[in-house]
Amino acid sequence: MESVANSPNRYIGLFRPTKPTTKLIQNITQSHEIKFGDALEEIFTTYFEVLGYQNLTKRIVLENNEIYHIDQLFLQNNIIYMIEQKVRDDHDSTKKRGQFQNFENKFFEVSKRYPSNQIMPIMWFVDKSLVKNKNYYLTEMQRMDKHYQCNASLCYGEQLFDNQIIAGINIQIWNELLVHLKLWKDELPEMPEINFDNNFEEVIDEIKEIKPSVIRRLFENENIKNQILPILFPNGETLSGLKEQYRLKNLPIFDSLIKLIDNFLCNYLTK
Repeated sequence: MESVANSPNRYIGLFRPTKPTTKLIQNITQSHEIKFGDALEEIFTTYFEVLGYQNLTKRIVLENNEIYHIDQLFLQNNIIYMIEQKVRDDHDSTKKRGQFQNFENKFFEVSKRYPSNQIMPIMWFVDKSLVKNKNYYLTEMQRMDKHYQCNASLCYGEQLFDNQIIAGINIQIWNELLVHLKLWKDELPEMPEINFDNNFEEVIDEIKEIKPSVIRRLFENENIKNQILPILFPNGETLSGLKEQYRLKNLPIFDSLIKLIDNFLCNYLTK
């Protein structure tokens, strides 16, 4: 919803080659891809902990307040493993260079924070079916090895679970993940749901904390009210529940949002 509020013409502009419904589905699909990658990070962090590795703080704040997020960072036998975890190796030439530079910068910062430990930098692509930039990454890692003497590794799929890379790792983790992913994917719908009223209780829980400025812009924009909101909230059940949440806030901005929602329910869903 924030994307719609910030850039409505991406969905309804005259020079868009798709209708709003198609663009909304594309947006939701992209969001699912990002969340899937985040979920895989959390899953493997838990796996490493269960195996007995000591997870370390993944968030590094630099002196200039720039923040680095390490996907996986854990300790075993005085060796710190730093893993840059991506779902697939499909970046274009510009992104692959930026990604590796970011990987090297993270390694440098981790090395400064743990000077007494050996740091093992690993770039891991979970999906082994795509190896678009493998030669580039291998070449860059050879340069890292030369200058940092760090023994950097590049892995695809189950290659991470080779004892030669991480001591004590177990291939059973990978096999277990594949089983659960297969079961999960079999249950996925063919198309993402864009009618939020079909699951209004869960949707309310997700959108009730969206910033008031975002909701206000959605319901003040005539094009959004005419072309997008009726797709997302065709019978208004979610919005009615959202109004009840806003009434509990007891702040002027939420009273104003209730009026905007009422205007939409009365004048746009009844056409």
